[in-house]
Amino acid sequence: MSINYEINRLLNFAVQQELMNAEDFYYSVNRLVDVLRLSEFEPEEMAEELASPMPILENMLDYAVEQGLIEDTVNERDLFDTRLMDCVMPRPSEVIRRFHSDYARSPKAATDRFYKMSRASNYIRSDRIAKNLQWKTPTEYGDLDITINLSKPEKDPRDIAKAKLVKSTSYPKCLLCRENEGFAGHAGHPARETHRLIPLRLSGHRWFLQYSPYTYYNEHCIVLNRKHVPMKISRRSFENLLDFVTIFPHYFVGSNADLPIVGGSILSHDHYQGGRYDFAMAKAPIEKHYKFEAFENIEAGRVKWPMSTIRLRGEDREELIELADKIQLAWRGYSDEKAEILAETEGNPHNTVTPIARRRGSLYELDLVLRNNRTTEEHPLGLFHPHAEVHHIKKENIGLIEVMGLAVLPARLKSEMKRVGEELSKGTEDISGIEEVRSHADWYRKLRSKYPAVKAEETEKILQREIGKVFEKVLTHAGVYKRTEEGMAAFDRFVAAVK
Repeated sequence: MSINYEINRLLNFAVQQELMNAEDFYYSVNRLVDVLRLSEFEPEEMAEELASPMPILENMLDYAVEQGLIEDTVNERDLFDTRLMDCVMPRPSEVIRRFHSDYARSPKAATDRFYKMSRASNYIRSDRIAKNLQWKTPTEYGDLDITINLSKPEKDPRDIAKAKLVKSTSYPKCLLCRENEGFAGHAGHPARETHRLIPLRLSGHRWFLQYSPYTYYNEHCIVLNRKHVPMKISRRSFENLLDFVTIFPHYFVGSNADLPIVGGSILSHDHYQGGRYDFAMAKAPIEKHYKFEAFENIEAGRVKWPMSTIRLRGEDREELIELADKIQLAWRGYSDEKAEILAETEGNPHNTVTPIARRRGSLYELDLVLRNNRTTEEHPLGLFHPHAEVHHIKKENIGLIEVMGLAVLPARLKSEMKRVGEELSKGTEDISGIEEVRSHADWYRKLRSKYPAVKAEETEKILQREIGKVFEKVLTHAGVYKRTEEGMAAFDRFVAAVK
């Protein structure tokens, strides 16, 4: 393997992908020569076309290991390949200039090129994302998306040991902070040298657009507050979400709730998530319409969805924001003991909403998902949270992505489902004695009853379908109003209480 050849390949790839111009050739050469600690370089003619830089980077990383530049661990290789790619990246100001130039043609043209750059730079690690297992499960609520997340590599013990030695700092304060752009990273913080941000104005305040390094759906983007401030759902949130879909009408955008248990994994930094994907929730119809006094121009109704959702639709943004705020404020203070909903206990608030915005031509559409994070003795992790019976599949918080109908399931399920499938095809009566899959024993008994005779080649499809059904149950558990006659009557009581 010739490192000179690999450098030429990387430069050729970068020019093809518009990461750099031909005029930047020797500037980028010299940065790569410095990072790789070389003393010479020779240009070579290249005609190769690649969709990803990974074949080149893997060879360059192997060279770096051989030369003792890095240790052969996942984290060391990630930090170093990001340094290499940064040598052929445009400066942030150039990315922003291009974005605005493209936006003058169309919002879609701007996001198309920004997304392409984020993939070509390996900031979005497409090769790892491709390892995720994905399928759809038909349900009465539409086709739910299921993902077993295999994209995040396991930590190497050597990386864990180094992370313990890294001096703790408050810079950047978190992974979402604006200060991550260009950050070299270390054993305890991922490299962000290829990270680029697009500045936005939402409600007159500074926000930034970026893509998620581990995209769970098409053009999965993150919209982050310039300031490191906690998540907070308020009238301003609705203004921000509708501003965003005004700027990018081809994207949806939503926010995680702002309370533990029902919120996302990062509550310390205000942010939203969006992208270009039609989730099952977005396709779900309004099954019952409501009228709110003084808001005759707003179509409102209950969505046919396992999580309790009010959909608002109209052309007048201000009216939509006003009604959304009225509903969320009413919900914050609403209790209905008969439906097990308490607004607060011992001074701790429980009610909040998960809002999602999108465009339908000239119409704005805003979904408000009612959430409650109360815990009980029977359900210590959350009354409106996945219950113990489904923890063998999904135990984590139900955040924005799951709310919309996409299950992000743990990597352990890949090997566990393989073993469950083997036992099912063999006709094993009980798997509670098998350590690896003991947690699935109760579920397995139901599967055995439902599928008494299964061929080995049938198990994968069967288990995918049944996992999807478990996720449907997860969403049902997380819904504050159950889809029963009593539950829907309780839902209507809340709507009637909105004044």
